[in-house]
Amino acid sequence: MSSTSIKDLDPTPAPRRTPRPQGQTHSLRSMAGDGGEMTLLGHWGSPFVTRVRLALRLKGVRYSYVEEDLRSKSDLLLRCNPVHRAVPVLIHDGRPVCESRVILQYVDEAFGSPGDALLPADPHERAVARFWAAYFDEEMGAPWDRALRAGTEEERAAWMQKVVDAADGLERGLGECTDGGRKGCFFGGERVGYVDVVVGGVVSYVHATARVSGERLFQDEGRTPLLAAWLRRFGELDAATELLQDVDRVVEYVRFIHAKNAAKAPPAN
Repeated sequence: MSSTSIKDLDPTPAPRRTPRPQGQTHSLRSMAGDGGEMTLLGHWGSPFVTRVRLALRLKGVRYSYVEEDLRSKSDLLLRCNPVHRAVPVLIHDGRPVCESRVILQYVDEAFGSPGDALLPADPHERAVARFWAAYFDEEMGAPWDRALRAGTEEERAAWMQKVVDAADGLERGLGECTDGGRKGCFFGGERVGYVDVVVGGVVSYVHATARVSGERLFQDEGRTPLLAAWLRRFGELDAATELLQDVDRVVEYVRFIHAKNAAKAPPAN
């Protein structure tokens, strides 16, 4: 999934925003908090925001959360992320950090100790983790986003097949990271790591996709047994039970996006 698509399609009513008087200016520090305060700009439906919230929870970092209406983006969001104009944005001591994987690495470096690090200490293991995180976003997330936005069932099925095929690669990656499950069930081994948080952001969408289209992306124990075990264990984490989106709400959200894009599709000849 891309960082700029599904979050802009919000079926919930947009709250009325009180306009700021013309000529009045604010620094990012005054708008988002002073003196080391943390503010996360997000949207409930974004898996990218979810992965950041999971990381902050796992690291024990306190922060304020601001829900953005992405059909009427706030001045703060536009000033903090003028390039992509998208969530998530983490504002720390008045300085914004954008893009979810960048934020995860920032949080890991700025807050914590070796005992709760998301990325491994070993340089090669860190490189492997970054590879699989990028693989997930590029090989699974991107076609998954295209499937979500497809205008026809045929187009959606074609993109979802790419997602299913990419899940086989992710299964191999999990096997590589865990020595076939002998070193734990997470990409980080016995404990949750960087790749787990990256993939964990879509857990509610995995379950919603199974209900909407029947695609069992990680649930097929015959095809992806390690991912099936990972899905169960990750869903049992306190951070996951607290922060993952309600699946019923995601199902409604996905169906709304499907219907909206189907209505925009050109008629079949």
